[in-house]
Amino acid sequence: MADYESVLLVKPEVFVYRIPPRTTNRGYRAADWNLGDPDWTGRMRLVSKTNDCIMKLEDKTSGELFALCPIDKYPGVAIEAVTDSSRYFVIRIQDEAGECEANSGGRSAFIGIGFGDRSDSFDLNVALQDHFKWVKKEEEAEKQKEEGKPSLDLGFKEGQTIKINMKITKKEGQEGSTSRPKPKSGAPLSGVGILPPPPGGVKLAPPPASGAASNQSSSNDNSNLDLLGGLSTSGTTNNQTSGENWGDFASANTTPPQPSTDAANGSGSGWVTF
Repeated sequence: MADYESVLLVKPEVFVYRIPPRTTNRGYRAADWNLGDPDWTGRMRLVSKTNDCIMKLEDKTSGELFALCPIDKYPGVAIEAVTDSSRYFVIRIQDEAGECEANSGGRSAFIGIGFGDRSDSFDLNVALQDHFKWVKKEEEAEKQKEEGKPSLDLGFKEGQTIKINMKITKKEGQEGSTSRPKPKSGAPLSGVGILPPPPGGVKLAPPPASGAASNQSSSNDNSNLDLLGGLSTSGTTNNQTSGENWGDFASANTTPPQPSTDAANGSGSGWVTF
């Protein structure tokens, strides 16, 4: 099975510069290049083939390969950041004969590359770091297989299931909550939270109809008239009795009645006459 290429990063614009040879052990400086006049402008693609990482510089329109840079580790000799900027790098390009082997005897040269935006150089750093972290993990896994150590398998076996018991409670005030809010201490109870009376309680009689109320009021008027008539009749026929009953109240300055002679002598039936 042929190895396939996996694209790690694509940047549509990259600038290429010819750099002077380094005369000291100090790092490269982008200020020594002619940054305003790049020697070539094109597209950069970072691809991986198994564990190998390759940077390809291609034409924007036709996709023709301009140069390629095999990267064996990062940071390393194949790609190195300059000392005075984060947007520029020095890479080692090789011909196709030495594509995946740095010491294959193929021709190589060092050129400078740069990006117009600082985020593009940041993306290149992250892509290279992630790739070589993955390569390191793959090498450790292969080493454990060779030594016969069982690798940690966290996957589910066939037919294996797990049970998760989650107790989710809805807080007061959340949407969909069915619990009634608790009344605050000291606050009067409103009619919303009062429960209905239990069944079988005392039921009040309904109010009388309008016709019954009118009949009752008319009967009460007749009874009042009869009572008043009786009082007037009794007043005319029994003048003596009404005088005895209302005489004391009729004249406040009159002398009190004198007791009868029979009562004064101690005779009679013992009743006092007023």
